[in-house]
Amino acid sequence: MDIDDAGRALAAECARYTAMGWMRGTSGNLSVVLDRDPLRLAVTVSGRDKGELTASDVVVIDAHGTTTDPVRVPSAEAGLHGRIAAVSGAGAVVHVHAMAPVVAGEYWPGGVHLRDLEMLKGFGRAAHDDTVTIPVVPNSQDMQVLGDAFESHHRPDTPALIVARHGVYVWGDDLHQARHRLECLDWLLRFTVETRGTR
Repeated sequence: MDIDDAGRALAAECARYTAMGWMRGTSGNLSVVLDRDPLRLAVTVSGRDKGELTASDVVVIDAHGTTTDPVRVPSAEAGLHGRIAAVSGAGAVVHVHAMAPVVAGEYWPGGVHLRDLEMLKGFGRAAHDDTVTIPVVPNSQDMQVLGDAFESHHRPDTPALIVARHGVYVWGDDLHQARHRLECLDWLLRFTVETRGTR
């Protein structure tokens, strides 16, 4: 994927998530891998309304979240995107501020356990007889700290991370797989939060 295609795809996904209420204001950021060796990603720029992004509102970063672009500024969280892509092998990383993951992280700061729910299949796990734990890590403005927390909790079969009182990261082979996993995970977390205390 070249930078122009990446920009169009990222802008379209941001518009979709904004319409769902998951990227309010300028919050959230998405990325897609352009090259693996060395790792290069296209990530949404900082400080722009995500519902109004154009194909040019992306910037190329390296595995550490840094860029040589003299004009466009990547999200402060770009370094975590690079770390997730490098460790997991993901082709795309999405970070949104949906409410259900943040509330779930508040109730279960040690990790959110999911089990025996059909929607788990859409998240890439078995619907029954398999306990899925979505890790929850404390928020930090230091992407090295967040990256270390992600890596210490990373499991190849659990493509998500909740950052407490902040948002959720989900990844996949491409933007479509990451989107589908995120949508299914949001449903799972909404169910878990809304049925808390009844099971």
